[in-house]
Amino acid sequence: MAEPTSGRTLVLLRHAKSDWSGGEPDVRRPLAERGRRQAPEAGRWLASNVGGIDLAVVSPATRARSTWDLVAAELEAPPQVRVDERVYAADEEELLEVVRGLDADLGVVVLVAHNPGLEDLAAELVGEWVPMKTSALTVLTLTGSWADAGPGDATLRASGRPPVGHDDV
Repeated sequence: MAEPTSGRTLVLLRHAKSDWSGGEPDVRRPLAERGRRQAPEAGRWLASNVGGIDLAVVSPATRARSTWDLVAAELEAPPQVRVDERVYAADEEELLEVVRGLDADLGVVVLVAHNPGLEDLAAELVGEWVPMKTSALTVLTLTGSWADAGPGDATLRASGRPPVGHDDV
């Protein structure tokens, strides 16, 4: 497994732009054309900047699963995927419980989910608000174990839509 040199890497990925025009229930809303364009950009950025990913934890919502499919298609070695019902419409505490339940041997995990939960989780972990528009990535380094993740336990390495800003990853 890809073990980061310092701590664990958590990549938060907000689903790409969805299409509201069809009247589908929220969980089945598809991606909009813009979302289908932006998601592969996130995948290319991950492939160039994050390296080996051990696991993707993905919301069961159609827009989140489709986002991950487009992202993963850009990776040289797509990771194992776990569709997790708990991630759909989750708040930061529910998402934090998902993170705390990750296997200890995982080094790099992508969490594909929704706002406001993702922004709130990032804020909790790094101690500052991190905006996450559709298709945005936030890359965090956790200094301890997944099980011990909590307020202030992460360092913000990068955030934004590709090309992602902040520090070099």
